[in-house]
Amino acid sequence: MNSIHFIINPQAKNGYSMKVWKKVQKQLTLEQIPFHAVFTEYRGHAAEIVGALLNGTDAEDLVMIVTIGGDGTLHEVINGAANARNAMIGMIPAGSGNDFRRGYGIPKNPLAALQFISERAKTRPFLADIGEIKNEQGDVTYFINNMGVGFDALITKVANSSRLKRFLNQFHLGNLVYAYFVMKKIFSFQCSDVNIVIDGKKLHYKKAWFVTVSNQPYYGGGMKISPQADVGDGLLNVTIVQNLSRLKFFLVFITVFWGGHTKFKEVKELVGKQLTVQSRSPFYAHADGEYIGESPMQITVHHQAMPLLTKKVD
Repeated sequence: MNSIHFIINPQAKNGYSMKVWKKVQKQLTLEQIPFHAVFTEYRGHAAEIVGALLNGTDAEDLVMIVTIGGDGTLHEVINGAANARNAMIGMIPAGSGNDFRRGYGIPKNPLAALQFISERAKTRPFLADIGEIKNEQGDVTYFINNMGVGFDALITKVANSSRLKRFLNQFHLGNLVYAYFVMKKIFSFQCSDVNIVIDGKKLHYKKAWFVTVSNQPYYGGGMKISPQADVGDGLLNVTIVQNLSRLKFFLVFITVFWGGHTKFKEVKELVGKQLTVQSRSPFYAHADGEYIGESPMQITVHHQAMPLLTKKVD
């Protein structure tokens, strides 16, 4: 087996990632699996590490990169490797949300995840779709799980910077912070009319709460926002929640955990390869739960663009 390059976020889940890494490191040594390990030191560092690693490697040589952290760390790795075809990306989950693990079939147990990665490395990696986001300034961000504008982006922004999340992570309850901030922000959030152009078709939605563009079903720590999303179909699944009262929005939010929100008439679903999202009032935007600015945004799918070590098989 080629050497595995581990990128570890020591801050993930209040340092829980370091406990995971110690278990993994011990098993790697026991099985005499060659590896290199690098620890991130600041926001965006993982993308820089990946870029430097791939730039220093022959384009024909496959490089196995495995993250130990949460979806935010993986998001950075994906962005560092988005334009390279010689990277194989895997993940040993050690964050608070871990939606990538749910959507892509990664074992929850760290050692089981390591064994799974070792086995998948002997076969062809799965070529997954990724999404590209471009803002008005032409800046590009990629996502592997989902992106969104509006209320969900606001919640991820305030939750990720909150002390409450760090506190709850001590008890492995970090996911609850999203529900807390939904309750806190639902009464002050201002909806906005939204214009969407998807594969050339123009659509208008009044009083939209949010627009989420999904590459896989899960976001927000286990909420099944887009039950039909498939990471290998070359399409993006769009969910719009609009024109409903604050009380009904709360009821709809509860059903997102099992995908029941799709039955409400105020929830619209679209499918396409390219779309633009523009709101009358600026909406916050996120990619894989990371704040990336404000609307408008242009989103495009790249089919089979990212080699992943997952249970999905092409």
